[in-house]
Amino acid sequence: MAPAGGPTPATGKPSLFGTIGQDAPAGLVVFLVALPLCLGISLASGAPLLAGLISGIVGGLLVSVLSGSAVSVSGPAAGLTVIMLSAIATLGSWPAVLAATVVAGVIQLLLGVARAGIIALYFPAAVIRGMLAAIGIILIMKQIPHFLGADTDYFEDMDFLQFNGLNTFSAIAAAAKGLSPGSVLVGAVSLALLLLWDTAPVRRQPWARLVPGALVTVLVAVGLNQLLRAVAPDLAVRPEHLVKLPVLSSLGQLAGVMTFPDFGALRNPATYGVAFTIAIVASLETLLSVEAVDNLDPQKRHTPTNRELMAQGAGNLVSGLLGGLPLTAVIVRSSANIAAGGQSKVSAFIHGILLLLSLLFMGAILNLIPLAALAAVLLLVGFKLTKPALYRNQWRLGWAQFGPFIITILAVLFTDLLKGVSIGLVIGFFFILKDNAKAGSYLRRDPAVGGGADDEAGALLHLRLPEHVSFLNKASIVTTLEQLPAGSRVLLDGTRSDVIDHDVLEAIEAFRQAAPARGIELELRGIRQVAMAGH
Repeated sequence: MAPAGGPTPATGKPSLFGTIGQDAPAGLVVFLVALPLCLGISLASGAPLLAGLISGIVGGLLVSVLSGSAVSVSGPAAGLTVIMLSAIATLGSWPAVLAATVVAGVIQLLLGVARAGIIALYFPAAVIRGMLAAIGIILIMKQIPHFLGADTDYFEDMDFLQFNGLNTFSAIAAAAKGLSPGSVLVGAVSLALLLLWDTAPVRRQPWARLVPGALVTVLVAVGLNQLLRAVAPDLAVRPEHLVKLPVLSSLGQLAGVMTFPDFGALRNPATYGVAFTIAIVASLETLLSVEAVDNLDPQKRHTPTNRELMAQGAGNLVSGLLGGLPLTAVIVRSSANIAAGGQSKVSAFIHGILLLLSLLFMGAILNLIPLAALAAVLLLVGFKLTKPALYRNQWRLGWAQFGPFIITILAVLFTDLLKGVSIGLVIGFFFILKDNAKAGSYLRRDPAVGGGADDEAGALLHLRLPEHVSFLNKASIVTTLEQLPAGSRVLLDGTRSDVIDHDVLEAIEAFRQAAPARGIELELRGIRQVAMAGH
């Protein structure tokens, strides 16, 4: 018999439900984490509360099936909240924004067909690790107010400056002054239970591997709070610090509260500007997320990025048609999925089923969950993303890796995800240019080809260009040519080059014209032919 999740003898392919024992509990954990996030992002976006849940359901039931990622989870993203608020103000109504979301989905489908997902391959590893570490720090800091029961912010605000006028640090200070004893007690018990579940003696138990610690924690937190309500009402968690899910009694009631797109908005040119913005930001967040999730995946599986763009496009098209928020692949939920032991896309699909069932049948029960317990789960997820060992390893790799890593962390902490990663990419690009500017980086130098071994002044300097010469090579080539001694005999060899960038050809031509004044005898080999072929 093949091992769970391993290849079957008949087909050699992994069984879809071979890891259901790990995926089902992981899907339940992701559902518990995703539920308040969907509601919180709806509130922050100025959208109907139902919109976030619809987006989460579509992400779970549709995108997980179409995606090529094994462990990423899709749903509404905090990075789009400001765009949503601006879009509602620009277009004047939520139905008009839904029409723009549908168009954004079509644009993403076209990006996938055009194979635009290849840009994910150009994200430096140091920037991706810095983004993950920053998200871990943000998760820790943002959950402290919820853990203390003194929060005024929505559950998944990831920005430094909050919509309520506070920032990350001032929100923690305010929470420390107005903490709720009941939330602190429930949160402390939840965190202690999670840490206990993560110890080696407990992990070695077969029953502990079947039941995730987060699920046990949530159940204990609900039971503890109900006990407090019975024996010490003053210590119970206040209602505003519990999950708030709309309670529906029938499918007819659900249909009555859903909002649908106003396609008349397509006559407004501004709709297409909003759609393009949603599509680009959602695509960038998705590509960043799947690249980061691939790094976190214990099995190091690779997500096909073009397929992911098409899956997200289909998700946004359907989410917009049903009245949902735009969605992306989301790191927080994906990290929770991996931490809970999710092995395949079945866990994300199960989380979507549970979101749908919760909307239809379980609202009253789920509204008993204290936010402090969910905050404890995310505190541990955050710590695993930003462990001290990560910083030590990056430091050992040198400044070319540590610089972009630490700057990305600081930039994400004090701005937001996309701005911070953009700054990190700029810094990473700077280090790449710096390395390329070092003399000889792309030119191989063979002194003493022709001429005597001790006749250095008359030796032929053989400078061979690489196979592909781009504008990034220009600084290295110009620096090397400028450092050639006067009176040299130089062979600049492009016979092995398939492509030479026009900027580099211009630099070589400038050197050829200036060479006689320096007494340099220059021979170009293969340069002219490449130039004529390319121009």
